[in-house]
Amino acid sequence: MSAPLRLMAVHAHPDDESSKGAATMARYVAEGVEVLVCTLTGGERGSVLNPKMDRPEVLANLTEVRRQEMESAREILGVSQRFMGFVDSGLPENEEEPLPEGCFAVQPLDVASAPLVAAVREFRPHVILTYDDDGGYPHPDHIMTNRVSVEAFEAAGDPDRYPGTGEPWQPLKLYYQMGFGKERFEALHEAMTSRGLGSPYADWISRWEDRPQKWPVTTKVPCSDYFDVRDRALLAHATQIDPDGFWFVCPTELQAEVWPTEDYHLARSLVDTELPEDDLFTGIHAEDVAPVRN
Repeated sequence: MSAPLRLMAVHAHPDDESSKGAATMARYVAEGVEVLVCTLTGGERGSVLNPKMDRPEVLANLTEVRRQEMESAREILGVSQRFMGFVDSGLPENEEEPLPEGCFAVQPLDVASAPLVAAVREFRPHVILTYDDDGGYPHPDHIMTNRVSVEAFEAAGDPDRYPGTGEPWQPLKLYYQMGFGKERFEALHEAMTSRGLGSPYADWISRWEDRPQKWPVTTKVPCSDYFDVRDRALLAHATQIDPDGFWFVCPTELQAEVWPTEDYHLARSLVDTELPEDDLFTGIHAEDVAPVRN
């Protein structure tokens, strides 16, 4: 193609880009695709999840520390990245607890979506990645990220919507991240126990609700060659990722053998494609690819 393919990944907080679809992004970067991560909040209300980083000087400057971590992860993945400017909503302890005033999750949809619509119109992605309508897990910022991403996908190509945010651009495909499915963890659990390694997944699987998966996997992207890049990007988020914790219990080489893909649900497509897919850009042809306007 005369112009590069472009992929946009929309995430709620710094570190989400490294725990959800990072190997996919690294693979596409290596193949010459332009990749932009849009981070909707600064992660200001996130907890320090790595005991080694639970220090007063870190807590006093958490916003800046998380920005520095994001920059390190961005460099490792080889992507571009922008903060959309909203404030982290935090994770309430119960449904009755009100969200903080002015946070991302309480914004009107048009206010929350406008910066992302502007980014879509400027970057002109062919494919957008985001979370499903449950947010992947029910964090208010993740749920709002889905709503904003769907709104941007549907509105960015309409010249009558969001005036003043750039010339219209219509993305062609929208995917939901499906990286935390039960089938994957069952496969990793079986592989670890059969090799006598011990598995951290048994209790989690036992508590999994026995119901059909709401959004079936339609697209499996082979990317195991980039699992090490993913892991290095994860470790860059040192306040959030414990190097001795859950993320690294299953050896990388075993993950590559048992589940060498990152998985997605094709939520919207304006091009013809045939399911299942193994490439996010299936169905996108040269005539669909236009250069970014200066």
